[in-house]
Amino acid sequence: MTISEDLAPTWELVTVPRRTRPKPVSGWYPVIAHAPAAERYMSLTLDAPDIAALTLPGQFLMLTAARRGERTPALPRPMAVYSANAESGLVTVLYGVVGEGTRVLQSFEPGERMYVVGPLGQPFTFRPADRRALLLGRGIGTCSLTTICEFEWAKPLDVIAVTSARTPGTIVGGDFYRAHNAVAVHEVTDEDGTSAPEDLFRMLTDAYDDAPADVIVTCGSERLTRLAERLASRWSARVQVSIEAHMACGLGYCHGCASGARSEGDESPLICNDGPVFSWEPGPDPAR
Repeated sequence: MTISEDLAPTWELVTVPRRTRPKPVSGWYPVIAHAPAAERYMSLTLDAPDIAALTLPGQFLMLTAARRGERTPALPRPMAVYSANAESGLVTVLYGVVGEGTRVLQSFEPGERMYVVGPLGQPFTFRPADRRALLLGRGIGTCSLTTICEFEWAKPLDVIAVTSARTPGTIVGGDFYRAHNAVAVHEVTDEDGTSAPEDLFRMLTDAYDDAPADVIVTCGSERLTRLAERLASRWSARVQVSIEAHMACGLGYCHGCASGARSEGDESPLICNDGPVFSWEPGPDPAR
């Protein structure tokens, strides 16, 4: 999700405790599969075993659309890792075609090689005492959450997944969650009237008040972030959000993706290096 002023007054971004991350790698990786997914997106699978072995939930890649020997499009595109399978060495991203760079990206065929840097960014974090996680995703933002179901160290978690979209044909991640043993998957849409925050709050509290989530993670929607706030307050749960941003490097060199999160220095933490995962916490009481 992106952060607007509407979300600032009561809750705020806070950097999560840093965990040791392996150094990212880079190279020209072969495209294994590239095809439409849902009604609006493309699914790109790369044979990148060194990246697949290093990726943690919530991390992202920088994909360069320029082919070898070409100079444009010059800037790489940040893409959340939708799936990373260390056994097969395959890494998959889902993306929407929205501009020149992604149109060129869309033209890559299986057998071609693409220049990729990753994995990048701070991942989601869980505590040993966590037993249940609620995943709230909207549209392509769901891709930042799916790998939580894929990792062995997250297996003790009971994962409840909500994937939201405008129409049933644009739902992302439902089949993936079911294939990776989520205990419940809720697909909700604007079209059928099930995606409204009040309806989701009522459905989730009715279903899980007796065994609520310890941690709530979200990406892709400001209204889902507000929903996470309400649920967290009710359940005494923690909230983590994945922030989307335009990036030039993805490595922290260009300082072009300041997050607006609380900082002791002159510059707020960078989404690429200090995020994209942040803690979302109640801010100071303005009455004090």
